[in-house]
Amino acid sequence: MADLGFTVDDKVDITDVNCPVTFVKTKVALEELDEGQILQVHLNDGEPVQNVPRSVKEEGHEVLLLNDNGDGTFELYIKKVGD
Repeated sequence: MADLGFTVDDKVDITDVNCPVTFVKTKVALEELDEGQILQVHLNDGEPVQNVPRSVKEEGHEVLLLNDNGDGTFELYIKKVGD
């Protein structure tokens, strides 16, 4: 994998759940991080990849990168803003 330019502090896999639980699991994982830390979220195409990044931004966090894995899944990198 190429250098992302940042370090991932925690990872969560939400490919086994459906909306709205996808965002709930992401939000819980973010709550466990300190401000400025990075969360990597492994998620499916479709509703999760459309809704989770938008919801994270609405919560005030920063979406750093969204990578398409080419297999129907994505990696979303989120920087926690605020505590």
